[in-house]
Amino acid sequence: MNSKETTEVSKFDAIKWLVVILLVAVGVVGNSMYAEQSLLYRVIGLLVLALVAGFVALQTAKGKAFFTLFKEAKNEVRKVVWPTRQETLQTTAMVVVVVLLIGLFLWGLDSLLGWMVSSVIG
Repeated sequence: MNSKETTEVSKFDAIKWLVVILLVAVGVVGNSMYAEQSLLYRVIGLLVLALVAGFVALQTAKGKAFFTLFKEAKNEVRKVVWPTRQETLQTTAMVVVVVLLIGLFLWGLDSLLGWMVSSVIG
C-alpha cells in the first residue's frame, strides 16, 4: 500500500511541477506580450505569478524537502559565532600584508628570471 501512495504522490507532484512550469511560461510570454504596458504592472504580475508558482512548488515532495533544508540552514546560521570588528580588521590586515609580500616576491622572481632569460638570449 505504501508504494501505491508513493506512486500517487509522484503523479500529483509531476502535475504540480507542470503547473509551475506553465506559470513560469505564462509569466515570460505575458511579459513580452504586454511590453507596452507599464513596468510596474508587469513586475507586479510577475511577482504574483512567482508567488503562486512558489506556493505550488512547495506543495511537492522536493519543495517540502527544500523548505526543510532552508529552515535548518537558517537555524545553523544562528549558531555561527561571528568575529568581532577587531578580529575582522586584524585578519583583513594580515591577508593584505601576505598578499603584498607574495606579490613582491613574485614580481622579484619574474624580474630575475626575465633578466636571466634576456642575458642568455642576447
